[in-house]
Amino acid sequence: MSDDDRKTTHFGFETVPESEKAGRVRGVFNSVASKYDVMNDAMSMGVHRIWKDAMMDWLAPRAGQRLLDVAGGTGDIAFRFLARAGRGHATVLDLTEPMLVEGRKRAEAGRMEDSLDWVVGDAMALPFADGSFDVYTISFGIRNVTRPEVALAEAFRVLRPGGRLMVLEFSQIPNEMMQKIYDLYSFNVIPRMGQAIAGDRDSYQYLVESIRRFPDQDTFVSMIRAAGFENAKYRNLSMGIAALHSGWKL
Repeated sequence: MSDDDRKTTHFGFETVPESEKAGRVRGVFNSVASKYDVMNDAMSMGVHRIWKDAMMDWLAPRAGQRLLDVAGGTGDIAFRFLARAGRGHATVLDLTEPMLVEGRKRAEAGRMEDSLDWVVGDAMALPFADGSFDVYTISFGIRNVTRPEVALAEAFRVLRPGGRLMVLEFSQIPNEMMQKIYDLYSFNVIPRMGQAIAGDRDSYQYLVESIRRFPDQDTFVSMIRAAGFENAKYRNLSMGIAALHSGWKL
């Protein structure tokens, strides 16, 4: 058995070999791709749209910038970025091709395809040269990466000097009672929604569990700094149900 086979990570609450996680994550998103946007609205009661708009408010896209949106799936962040920038380019990278297929459909319907590239790829081994992008975003995706610290190092590598990292991810509510209430909702309602809407309870059970396994806000800020980013900070959204993390390559 190789060292890689002996290394383990979390797939939700399950401990699995690191070598298996990417394939299992790909299976989750292959399964839910066609219903992913509908489920996002249902799970968050539409609040995810407000969170993504808050991401753009803090990011303040500018004309001419080049964005890399990792785990960008159906294009939510890329579309918002291009609308705010007015003139720019976005590359959407995702591990799962069916998610990108859904995104392309949306781009064609909105006549935005000329400003977009769609790339199947791994956040831990980006197929781009050093210093290729002005902005790197990842929204509700980094908790699915086998080694988030490697993904952050790759983000640093592909950003130009002066480039910005922004991560939107589910996080931890600082108030213990509110966290317990949210956990009751997450574990009891979301998997049932997944079964009813997407015909897939197990994938949404994994997604809920993966949120609880993700580091809290301060721990994740430390990981961003360890990857080389400066001026790293975060903002809580909806009391900490989600959080925006920002860092700069200076």
